[in-house]
Amino acid sequence: MIRLDKLILLFAVTLLISCGGKEEKKEEQIKIGKSTTTQKKETKPVSTGVPASKKVDLTNKGVGPIKNLVLDATIDEKMAAQGAELFKTKCTACHKTHKKFIGPAPVDILKRRTPEWVMNMILDPEKMIKEDPLAQELLKEHNGSPMANQSLKEEEARAILEYFRTLK
Repeated sequence: MIRLDKLILLFAVTLLISCGGKEEKKEEQIKIGKSTTTQKKETKPVSTGVPASKKVDLTNKGVGPIKNLVLDATIDEKMAAQGAELFKTKCTACHKTHKKFIGPAPVDILKRRTPEWVMNMILDPEKMIKEDPLAQELLKEHNGSPMANQSLKEEEARAILEYFRTLK
């Protein structure tokens, strides 16, 4: 009787083992090749030996919604104060005003970049990094740390830009 119980138990275990794990596993197919849906004009930046954060490019407006921006001769102090507060809450985790931190220092940024470029970088850093050669160089210079998109409105980005104008 004990022998029959052992045989039944052995049969049941064998049956469970043989039936378990019979699910078919789907293998993911990896496609390697070029996508033909989009064509992208690629421009390679020319290396001059100067770090991207020190390069002066006052012609590049960047890639994004801001196509043309004219700054007043005088600084709008109220807007700059709003920008300072926004910078403090949204940007200081990665940027220090007068020294390189995780990202570049914004002091004198408008001596090196156009207002449009700065605004486009603030508003859509992902697109800028993807399509703007200078933004790509900055990414490399800053150890691959991309700028976080803070989902700012255009008016907020403009206030931050006005704050940048006050930095000396």
